Amino acid sequence: MDVSRPPIWLMKTEPAKYSYADLARDGRTVWDGVRNNQAALYLKAMKVGDLAFIYHSVSDLAVVGVARIVRKAFIDPTDPAGRFVAVEIAPDISLAKPVPLADLRANSKLAGMAMFRQFRLSVSPVTPDESRVILAMGAG
Repeated sequence: MDVSRPPIWLMKTEPAKYSYADLARDGRTVWDGVRNNQAALYLKAMKVGDLAFIYHSVSDLAVVGVARIVRKAFIDPTDPAGRFVAVEIAPDISLAKPVPLADLRANSKLAGMAMFRQFRLSVSPVTPDESRVILAMGAG
């Protein structure tokens, strides 16, 4: 992975429903089902080639890998009203060591993360500096 262009998004998933290992196995997937207006705006802002941390929510509570956006926003096929969008992602790298939520919160360099300001959002931006810190933490 090119660390001069670090991940700029964080996408949450429940590992019991779809984990990073599932993404690695499948090779790519449609990231759908997002029904929050702010998160949908973030999906619309994603560009092909952008990178996103994959965060396991609910049970693991950790950043576990990085995905690449391979298809920009399109109408979410699971939204019967056609109001919301989805993107398509592919695996980029698994982190050598998952970065638990407790470690993210304990790191003062990550105190301003958008994820902490709007914790319920399934998609949020990450600054380049925050990305570099998370990548270093996940390097093992």
